[in-house]
Amino acid sequence: MFETQLDASQIRAYRATDYRIDHHKLTLAVGLRSEQIHRLFESKGVICAAFLTANNPRGTQQTDAENDAAHKLLAAKLASIGVETLEGSGSEAGSDWPAEKSFLALGLNRVDTMNLGLHFQQDAVVWVGETCVPELILLS
Repeated sequence: MFETQLDASQIRAYRATDYRIDHHKLTLAVGLRSEQIHRLFESKGVICAAFLTANNPRGTQQTDAENDAAHKLLAAKLASIGVETLEGSGSEAGSDWPAEKSFLALGLNRVDTMNLGLHFQQDAVVWVGETCVPELILLS
């Protein structure tokens, strides 16, 4: 069994974050089934998706320039594996932590999601499977 290095407050923050895809006026909440994501899956012909960021590796706040560069690298990586992406952002209401640029990667399976999260040194990723319930996957 995996034992996380994250403390309870970090895990709470990841669970409380709103994972938004603004163009589709869609917000994912960990643990809550989303009819909107179900409709998006049907319209795109996919059964899963990942919400990914490359910002602030290991929960360490970076400069805007560093986060922008990491976001571009993530975009290139997702393009290289051929998945359709929708731009989004993740933030927790009432938190001082800045919103993180993100992507919803359509059709990205759970293993590839975890591998990309690890590659970009993220503490956690959000993955949504056929049940349309966003799942927080801890990576550190």
